[in-house]
Amino acid sequence: MLRIAVASENDMVTEHFGHCLNFNIFEADNNQIVNSQSIPNPGHRPGFLPNFLNDLGVNVIISGGMGAGAIDIFNEKDIEVIVGVRGEARTAAQQYLEGVLKSTGSVCHEHMHHDECGH
Repeated sequence: MLRIAVASENDMVTEHFGHCLNFNIFEADNNQIVNSQSIPNPGHRPGFLPNFLNDLGVNVIISGGMGAGAIDIFNEKDIEVIVGVRGEARTAAQQYLEGVLKSTGSVCHEHMHHDECGH
């Protein structure tokens, strides 16, 4: 069973991982989504969310943009990071399962200028 977390604003992929409204968690078996749930973002604190998602058994995280610190923690935990994604969360998860979703490496280096993230 593969667990994919999509940093979201309701059903859409969010630009900013740490400030997302919720995480859509999709469970997949044989490359088919068999279960999904939405979990509210428990709050943005440095280093907290990657550990929170790891505790949920997440294997893959999908987001629009993400800070380098969070990416490092995910990498340490062998959780695949896909960033630079837009659109509907379920579609993104399905595209990942089909092998067509690729990370563009949109890393947020400057948290002061939100509008520059991912452009």
